[in-house]
Formats: sequence, structure tokens, C-alpha cells
Amino acid sequence: MSLLDNAMETCVILDKTTQKDGYGGVVTTYVNGAEFDAAIVFDSSMEARLASVQGVTDLYTVTTRKNVVLQYHDVFRRERDGKVFRVTSDGDDKATPASASLDMRVVSAEEFEVTSNG
Repeated sequence: MSLLDNAMETCVILDKTTQKDGYGGVVTTYVNGAEFDAAIVFDSSMEARLASVQGVTDLYTVTTRKNVVLQYHDVFRRERDGKVFRVTSDGDDKATPASASLDMRVVSAEEFEVTSNG
């Protein structure tokens, strides 16, 4: 078992759904989707700390296996503590090459608040 395997924990994609609210509007909710494993690390770099002071939400680096492709604005929940994240980069941009022995893909994410997560 590798260090990357040890850092992985269970997460769940939150699928966005919309329904009529009965008053002519729409209600957005999130329901549980597929499970996947990810290593989530808080970004404590100087740039991230400066951005936080200026009102930007906390930033995280999310590492998954190459077969898990998180897309820009996908929302997911870490099962251990229920913290919800929204992806802020494209999962197709950073992955190890096919010839590499490491099997990983990296995206950035921010903390996110959802109104419902069935």
C-alpha cells in the first residue's frame, strides 16, 4: 500500500437537481451520486493565505485516481466529516501520463455550502 493509498478517503459526488417550487420558481437540491476515493489537502501556501484574507474561500488540492475525472464546478462531500467541496479546475488538465507508475489526477477545490444533500 502506498502513501497515496493511505491518504485516500471516501467521498460522494453530489448531483444537482432542480424542481418546480409551486410558486413559479425553481428549487435546487443536491442528491447523493457515485462514491470515489480522494486525498484532500488544504492549500496553506502564501498565495492561498493572502487570497483568504481578501475574502476568497479556503482552497484545497484534491487527488484522485485517473479513472475519476472531476469536472469544473462538480460538487462532492467528504464522508468523514461531511465537508462539501466544489471543484475549481478541470480534471482533464492534470493527470499522470499513461507510462507513469503513479495513477493520479489532481484538481483544485474550494469549500462549498449546499442547501440540501439527500
